[in-house]
Amino acid sequence: MRVLVDVTHPAHAHLFRHAVGEFRERGDDVRVVSREKDVTTAVLDAHGVDHTPLSRKRSGAAGVAREWATRELRLLRLARRFGPDVVVSRLNPAAAHVAAALGAPNVVFHDTEASGALDRVTLPFADVVATPEYYSRDLPARHVRYRGFHELAYLHPARFSPDAGVLREHGVDPEEPYAVVRLVAMDAHHDHGSEGFSPGAVRDLVDGLGEHGDVYVTSEGALPADLAEYAAPVPVDAMHDLLAFADCYVGDSGTMPIEAAVLGTPAVRYDPLDSEMGNFRALADRDLLASTTDEDAAVATAVDLVADPDAGRRWRSRRRRLLADHVDVTAFVVALTAEVADR
Repeated sequence: MRVLVDVTHPAHAHLFRHAVGEFRERGDDVRVVSREKDVTTAVLDAHGVDHTPLSRKRSGAAGVAREWATRELRLLRLARRFGPDVVVSRLNPAAAHVAAALGAPNVVFHDTEASGALDRVTLPFADVVATPEYYSRDLPARHVRYRGFHELAYLHPARFSPDAGVLREHGVDPEEPYAVVRLVAMDAHHDHGSEGFSPGAVRDLVDGLGEHGDVYVTSEGALPADLAEYAAPVPVDAMHDLLAFADCYVGDSGTMPIEAAVLGTPAVRYDPLDSEMGNFRALADRDLLASTTDEDAAVATAVDLVADPDAGRRWRSRRRRLLADHVDVTAFVVALTAEVADR
């Protein structure tokens, strides 16, 4: 089959990269298109995924509108030449609209309830929408639920084994205590109205965690001068290795707390929007994720976890139970895509 995969965010690059490899091993003809946002293209490059950038992230409502109009036109031109049997994407209006225009089915992988207008301009054009079973809403397109998380497409043990050697190559000792902090730009459509961690809370977090080991900070934007010494020293393709060996993760990201949790790393999520999302509830119910709307509570919880010598053992035990009844999501992506394309 001829598969067109649209990747517009770093998390989507990880979600689909193993599936792209499996499609190609099957002998399928695959075309990947990308977007220059954060480290999206760097992730694809680091993992050897050939791709064609179609647009660059713009700021402001007018900039976003221009970018997506341009992206949709470029994607339509490329897709007409390629002639896909199926289009695979995350929640992406350009992919859905182009697939509909060409009469090709669009398989959408979706896990964010707080997606608002993006749902309304994308889902009516999709043929199948696949979500984790914990997704709390019913959707207008054919809705398929599976027992898993997007992050298990690339962090399931069948897909990922942490590499201590790559950390040592970049000056991180995996046998020494350390914590990972993630700060996001809070400019995505689902982050509207949020400011993320305040500078004061970040300082308290770094100082408190630093009493128990090294602290590595990763950020969507440039770190302020007073935090530059804490910048994570590993390349983008080693970030999951860094997470896997960490004593604690804390941040205001949506993706990285789930990554930490499914890796068995004690995880704290600061959620300033108080977003009711099924994935986070499912992990909290399994005691794999602490989620709070209070930044001071997030700081205190993270510091308590790094001070607790038994926390890592508890999380690893809970992770084993989680993996026992959840699927390899890449295998599901490939199977569902093939099923839809063959109709």
